[in-house]
Amino acid sequence: MSFPADIKGAMRDCILKILWPKDDIVSFFKDNGCTSSDIRSLGNYKELSRAAIVDKMFSRLSAKPDGGLGPFRAMLHSLINWSHFDSYYFDKLRKLDRTVAQRAIEHLRQLQEIRDHKIKEERKRREAQSAEAQKATKTLEELKRQHIALIQGNVTCQERGYALESILQELAKLAQLEVTEPFRINGEQIDGAIKFEGEHYIIEAKWQDKAATNEPVYQFAGKVEGKLYGRGIFISVNGFSEEVVRSLVVGKAIKTIFVDGADIMLVLEGFLSFSELLDKKVKAAQTKGLIYIDAITGKSKISS
Repeated sequence: MSFPADIKGAMRDCILKILWPKDDIVSFFKDNGCTSSDIRSLGNYKELSRAAIVDKMFSRLSAKPDGGLGPFRAMLHSLINWSHFDSYYFDKLRKLDRTVAQRAIEHLRQLQEIRDHKIKEERKRREAQSAEAQKATKTLEELKRQHIALIQGNVTCQERGYALESILQELAKLAQLEVTEPFRINGEQIDGAIKFEGEHYIIEAKWQDKAATNEPVYQFAGKVEGKLYGRGIFISVNGFSEEVVRSLVVGKAIKTIFVDGADIMLVLEGFLSFSELLDKKVKAAQTKGLIYIDAITGKSKISS
């Protein structure tokens, strides 16, 4: 997010209308978050014009990765609340004009008020848009019928997989969980994410003809591992092989839980909410080291 050009222009105008000595301008920068290296970048600033000093510092800050937001915001706060007009330069030498300076400050203040209003309105719009996007569009009964139709229908596994992603998103929304749509980043396809109990879980949804085997699970585990405090939920409608469950647990940090078609049907039938299902799965992983359990009994779905 870059600092608005019109605000920067009005700030520049204010600085030149309230400060006369070049040393005072540089001190103003120091007092408002500009680093020693920022000040050094000005070189022998006494050889520059007052305007050139301001322009050079503003260019320096704007070129930073964060756009110099911290110093610019600090300067903005100082300027719109400015009350000190040095009588030596304003009244005795008359290098500066108090009325002109106050008018410049008022103009900056008005620009900031307009910007604040726009930001608030834009935030309200985004919040309303986000809230609308998080609303479920289907009932549990409709999702159940859709799921059964997929089981009975003659469609490819890939098509079923995409439909399963949609069903899962709707179930999460019905449970009032925050949902992130599928996305692609750095060559990785992520089937979406949900926020549960303050933690974000990335999702992989598979509808294969047989129980999930090592390769796709290992690939997903790699995606999870590459995220900050990564957690994942792997959904395979036709379950998981004993080999893949054991290989993901033994000697490794547990970061992924497994969900199968029977689990999904429990939610669709109304025996558990999606949140209750996740709570049971997470609890088993955190307290027992089990990543693939029967959500009703809490027991592992593979033999010990």
